[in-house]
Amino acid sequence: MRKKTILPRVLKINWIKGFSISVSFNNGEARVIDFQKFFDQKEVAEESPEYILRNPKEFAKAEVAGNTLSWKNAKQIVPGVHGGFLEVPYEICPDTIYAISKPDESVKQQQIGRLVKENRVKSGLTQQELANRSGTTRNYISRIENNHSDIELGTLRKIIEIGLGKKMEIQIL
Repeated sequence: MRKKTILPRVLKINWIKGFSISVSFNNGEARVIDFQKFFDQKEVAEESPEYILRNPKEFAKAEVAGNTLSWKNAKQIVPGVHGGFLEVPYEICPDTIYAISKPDESVKQQQIGRLVKENRVKSGLTQQELANRSGTTRNYISRIENNHSDIELGTLRKIIEIGLGKKMEIQIL
């Protein structure tokens, strides 16, 4: 069983609507950040680098850089390593992005756990019965169904084809 990735990293922007952004994280989750709430919680002065982001057209220029959200159009000045100052794009730490976001229900994710559970229930099997049939444990089946565990392709095939008696087919659309 693989360990879950601890440090969130933004991999892709799925969509931007107004002041909301949907991003995909390295743990496979798609999450939405409502920056209107974020902006409303802190007072932003006109001289602040993030002030420009209150304009929807400027906000929409977000991109992924260094595994976080970045706006090159919103510059901030930071101390340089060897003295002096550097002008850098405005960025928000991925930990903060993850913490202030919620799951994105609009992005269809491959939810293997949900599919396993639906088919287990349709087959009239308990988690223990499926575990016994597929050579795993009830705890492992539970973790898969609740999307709390990564699953190797061979194990997934065993659960679906031997445990559930179904045929597994993988498509990339």
